[in-house]
Amino acid sequence: MQNNLEEENLRLRRAVEELSILNEITTAISSTMKVEEITKLIVSKCIQRIGVEQGAVTLLKEDQAEPLKTFVRVMDNKMDNVPYRLGLSLTGWMLKNQKPLLINDLSTDQRFSGISLGTERIKSVLSVPLKVKNKMIGHVSLFNKKEKDFTEEDLRLLSIIAIQSAQTIEYARLYEEERKLVDLEKDLKVASHIQQALLPKGNPTFEDMEIFGQWIPAKQVGGDYYDFIQIDDSHLGVVIADVSGKGTSAALLMANLQACLRGQAMINRSVKDTVTKINFMLSRSTDMGKFITLVYGILNTKNKTLTYTNAGHNYPFLLDKDGNVKTLESGGTVLGAFENFGYEEETLQLNPGDFLLMYTDGITEAMNDKGDMFEEERLLKIIKENKHLSTQELSQKIVDSVLSFQGSTPQSDDLTLVLLKV
Repeated sequence: MQNNLEEENLRLRRAVEELSILNEITTAISSTMKVEEITKLIVSKCIQRIGVEQGAVTLLKEDQAEPLKTFVRVMDNKMDNVPYRLGLSLTGWMLKNQKPLLINDLSTDQRFSGISLGTERIKSVLSVPLKVKNKMIGHVSLFNKKEKDFTEEDLRLLSIIAIQSAQTIEYARLYEEERKLVDLEKDLKVASHIQQALLPKGNPTFEDMEIFGQWIPAKQVGGDYYDFIQIDDSHLGVVIADVSGKGTSAALLMANLQACLRGQAMINRSVKDTVTKINFMLSRSTDMGKFITLVYGILNTKNKTLTYTNAGHNYPFLLDKDGNVKTLESGGTVLGAFENFGYEEETLQLNPGDFLLMYTDGITEAMNDKGDMFEEERLLKIIKENKHLSTQELSQKIVDSVLSFQGSTPQSDDLTLVLLKV
């Protein structure tokens, strides 16, 4: 009878302890807490209640290519972190077996016999998977129980904590992902507004030349840019560019480019000097890894010449009335990469019947569901077969052809064109 009472009292004390720690965790966690805050709270409560030297919550990435890479790791600061190789092996074991693990002498455990580097300070391990709807999202692990070995009761308590915590962590993670999508949507709206504000409000008109620019944005805001700069009555600056990256950062870099270019174009009639100075300024103000491809030219509307330089951009096409093609290649490398790079320029005589096309890689790199790209050959064929059309009509013909070629494949980049017809 006495033994039965003692066992019942012990069972009740354990139940009260389990309810107490679960209540502490539930009470402390709010619906707006971040994943890292929740995991730190869980670790600290487990360290306190179970009496260990350190603990960790390891969450798995939603990435099948890297299933062992942790999303976040939270450690108690009383000891050094768990050795990387042990943490990786522990995660691998949990992924493979997806069941609790209790080890009181790590040095003799054959399952981790090959992990020796730095593990001498880790004596014992207790680890339990975190599962949501039978899917493992991570694991919670405790290391080095202070007073004695880990027991089955410790394992039971940690399992209960893991069951209750897994859903809370997953809700928090989903909430964070939702907030990221909302922030991304706001970022793209801002970027789109900036990008549209930078583009010309109309197309220049001439008696004996047509010029037309068109921009078809992708769902994600890219970095395409074109512009017409009226330098004086007989000189028009024409530019097309592609800024690396997407979103607000690309749009702001595009705004920086426009400010530099418009300022230089109005005071400098040399195309190569203008682009050289722009490159110098952008190199000083642009983050590493950011760059711009660009074609900038000055069109003399009186004598029908175009002086241009190409800074690493797709080669524009100049077709004469007989269908002969010249690619505009003179210039240099991309803007923002090398501070003191010098650019070359070339002057072309434009004749009646000539057609000039400037475009961004969203046109030629458009891809269909078979993985085929639109490429330059298709683009040139459309121009040769439709030279009788106006610049506006031909521009729309090209855009329609690209979209038709893509079919059901989503448009992944902006489609931007500038066409000039003499």
